[in-house]
This record gives sequence, structure tokens and C-alpha cells, in this order.
Amino acid sequence: MDFKLSDEQELLVENVRELMLRENWEAYFAECDATHSYPERWVKELCELGFDQIMLPEDRGGLGLGVVTLLAVYEELGRHGAPTYVLYQLPGYETILREGTEDQINKVMSYLGTGKQIWNSACTEPGAGSDVGGLQTTYQRKDGKIYLNGHKTFITSSAHVPYLVIMARNADDPDVFTEWFVDMSLPGIKKEPLEKLGLRMDSCCDIYLDNVELSEADMFGIEGNGFKRGIGDFDFERFLVGACDYGTALCAFEDAARYANVREQFGKTIGRFQLNQLKFCEMAIKINAMKNMLYETAWSYDNGNMTSAQAAMCKYYCANAAFEVVDDAMQVMAGVAVAGEHRIQRIWRDLRVDRVSGGTDEMMILTVAKGILRSFK
Repeated sequence: MDFKLSDEQELLVENVRELMLRENWEAYFAECDATHSYPERWVKELCELGFDQIMLPEDRGGLGLGVVTLLAVYEELGRHGAPTYVLYQLPGYETILREGTEDQINKVMSYLGTGKQIWNSACTEPGAGSDVGGLQTTYQRKDGKIYLNGHKTFITSSAHVPYLVIMARNADDPDVFTEWFVDMSLPGIKKEPLEKLGLRMDSCCDIYLDNVELSEADMFGIEGNGFKRGIGDFDFERFLVGACDYGTALCAFEDAARYANVREQFGKTIGRFQLNQLKFCEMAIKINAMKNMLYETAWSYDNGNMTSAQAAMCKYYCANAAFEVVDDAMQVMAGVAVAGEHRIQRIWRDLRVDRVSGGTDEMMILTVAKGILRSFK
């Protein structure tokens, strides 16, 4: 495995670096975080550099550069404190191109380069989180139409996306799970925003569906394939969570290192105290482990053999290791980290959410263990 970037990849990363150094983005991010606003101006500038085309095939006008490139960009953005979690949906064109109808594809592709939020999946319900099979939302055919009824919860980006891909079970055959490409402006849809500890630049809502009228053309993928499709694409999402967490941990680590080299106590910089040196040693080891794990997994993805266990391992390890890195960085920075307005506070809050969202730690452990044990049968 060779993770050396090509000239084209290096140029993209360099352009991203220049974007992040062009202005004090942290002031903008802090404002967006405080007001729970999606940072559209920043995302649009990122898309103008081609971010949302990294995974898009060349025959669709994209760059087709793969996940290693995407990870390198996440790494650069993360070290500058960017809220990369708001970008999860932008590399996801592969799902739309694979599962969507031409009309659905055209609707999504019309947003290319705009930086706007486009779509997300809606699976979780009050009684069905990790237990996806416990879904109660139903669809039913009647008089040539489809009627969607149910209650989804903790649905990311749902306050502003124009489309949600909603998983439901057939009311007349409950063993059949199908997804529907739903225009969020349709009658019968009610959204109730939820407060969150972190990840506050992306919305999270309860979604109520009351006889939402659809047609057969709104089906996403093949009938009965919703469960399999949703579970399969979870792997890519989990990898992206790990990539995001690694980048933000890198930011906190580098901020703490710079601070430790200038803050003086008892006549010397605090970086010269052995207890702080132990923290930096352990932080560096975790940063290095995250980087190697993620690049190896990205290489596997680009070569068509990333496993669910690999993706779950990235999410579980990076979410926890990154949180530990940020917590140690906060300890080094002490009062500056907890009493001021330093970005590390935002990062700390954001990271805690990732041990729950997109699959809990406990589910990641089960997925990793099953994958490992299966390989020895």
C-alpha cells in the first residue's frame, strides 16, 4: 500500500489549505455553531474547489479521485478546525447514481457545486435505532398511490434538505423494507427541530409522516431492498465519521502543542514538564494510529474490498481515541480551553456525539467482533 498522493491530489489539498488560511474561518464557524446554522458560505467555497466532485465519476463530470483523496482533504480541513461533519452527504453521489431513477439523479445533481444541503437518509425511529428491524413507519398502496405514515427521529440535516430517503415497511407485508425518495415540501410532513450537545451546525429533527402521498416513481432502489441498501451504505458513513474525528483530534493536538511551547510556569514552558510530555506522547500515538487505520481502510475502499468490520473499527477507535486526544489537549491548555472561546470546546462537544450517532460504540464493537470471528471460520 502506497499512500503517497499524486500531483493532482496534492494540488487539491493545497487549494484546500489556501482556502482555510484565506480568512479567520473560526469566527464564522463559532457564529454558525451558536446559531445552529449550516455554514453554507464555507461549503460553497469548498465545492468551488471540487470537493463534491472528488467521488463523482468522470463520466458524470466529476474528478473520480477516490476515498484516499477524500481522506487527505478531510485531514487538511480537520487540522484547521473545519466542521467536516456537515460534509457527510456531499461525497454520497455513488448511492444516488446506483439506486436512484434518472429523475431522482437529476434532482440531486442539480445541486452540484452549490454547497447546499441536498439529501439524507431517514431510518431511526423512537423505538428503532440500532434495531433497524423494529421500524414501524409504513407505506401502503391505495387507489394507485402510496401513503407513508410514521415517525422518524434524530434525522440529521432534515430541517433544510429538500429530499429525504425514508425507509419504511410494507403495511401489507411487514417483512418487506423499502426506501422512498421524498420531497420534503409535500403535505403531511411535519418537522420538529431537536437540540443537540454538539454537531450544532447540522440540523436534527423529529419527522412526522401523516398520509404523505407518493407514487411508484418515488421508490428509491428496488422494493424490498431498503434494509440491505441502508445497512451497506452505513459502512461508508462510519468511515467518514472516523475521518472527521481524526481531523478534529489533529486540530486540538496541534493547538495544544503550540500552546505548550509558549505558556510558561515556574520559569519554563509547560511543554517541558514530564506529565505534559506523557500526554503529548500518548496523543501522538493515537493520532498516528488513527491516520494509519484510516488510510489503510480508504485504500481498501478504493480497491473494492473494505469490510464492515474495517469501517466499524474506524468509527469506534477514532471516535474514542479522538475524544481522549481532545480531552488531554484541553487539560494541557487548562483555563484557556474551558473558560475562553477556544474552538477546542466546540470540538470536544462534537466528538462526544459521534460515539452515539451513526451507530453506537456498542454496535461497532459487535460488528468488528463478528467480522473478525467470521474470518476464522
